[in-house]
Amino acid sequence: MSVVNLGLPRVPATQDLPARPRPDNPALVDTFGRVATDLRVSLTDRCNLRCSYCMPAEGLPWLPSENVLTDEELLRLLRIAVNRLGVTDIRLTGGEPLLRPGLEGLVAEIARLRPRPRLSLTTNGIGLAKRAAALRQAGLDRINVSLDTVDRETFTRLARRDRLSHVLAGLAAAREAGLDPVKVNAVLLRGVNEHQAPRLLRFCLEHGYHLRFIEQMPLDAQHGWNRADMVTAQEILDALRAEFTLTPSPAKRGGAPAERWLVDGGPGDVGVIASVTRPFCAACERTRLTADGAVRSCLFSNDETDLRGLLRGGADDEEVARAWRMTMWGKLAGHEINEAGFAQPIRPMSAIGG
Repeated sequence: MSVVNLGLPRVPATQDLPARPRPDNPALVDTFGRVATDLRVSLTDRCNLRCSYCMPAEGLPWLPSENVLTDEELLRLLRIAVNRLGVTDIRLTGGEPLLRPGLEGLVAEIARLRPRPRLSLTTNGIGLAKRAAALRQAGLDRINVSLDTVDRETFTRLARRDRLSHVLAGLAAAREAGLDPVKVNAVLLRGVNEHQAPRLLRFCLEHGYHLRFIEQMPLDAQHGWNRADMVTAQEILDALRAEFTLTPSPAKRGGAPAERWLVDGGPGDVGVIASVTRPFCAACERTRLTADGAVRSCLFSNDETDLRGLLRGGADDEEVARAWRMTMWGKLAGHEINEAGFAQPIRPMSAIGG
């Protein structure tokens, strides 16, 4: 196994692992008692939008195609995750996962894994209108669509593409196909769309979508994130309470990232994912796989373990599983965004996967 310190040469795997020996447990446990059962899988680092909080207008250098996991390699890793490591939930992300060739076939193969994992997908919705039914038929259980505004001018300013109508059509198609619950992920930017939060919530309630606001995180390719510019969870809630009555949801949160509130007594609700101001690291149950086959213990990690190299080097399934287990065993207590020494990950969100 090799651990990659991003931007620096590879270092031996044992260098940064906790001194306490790992127990004889096949699951993805860490030293703080957490167990990772939710796998986020990036299918590609490519995207057809250029959202200002994610990447520059000119885009980014994409991974060379030979570095991206093949379908066979990806399915082998997912089989290891489900059969040997106790993964029960798989979320397909990007970049934009709808840009992955043969996605419907890949979904069908994942749905055939036993025990069958719950299977979801996070997308920007471009092209979803034509594919939602096929994805549902292939075995996709539910979907998250990124939508920061329902104002066309604001959408074009944020995404640098005039594609709002395509996203709205994709949302409607997902609901029609039975990809329930249809969730909407929204990021608010100060001076751009934060004043539109109530309007976006009203739109989602009217259409039966489940809205989740996400605090802007330091994961942009430009490394331009500024805490002072971030719209906080408290500010989001204050803006919503100006027009709605919010009461804490009685639903058990568990390891879910969103705190939820019933809107005007329900049944509709709204969630806020406050990764920066209200970290939920203590309940984290996620493990992450990048499009080029690196496993990460945390979204904000600056280290990752190269599983693609193991696969292509002839490692058997148990060797790969062991490397994955040791990566998660070394997971830190938290993301450390609020610590003085925090260093933003070298890879941006589009390369890590959401």
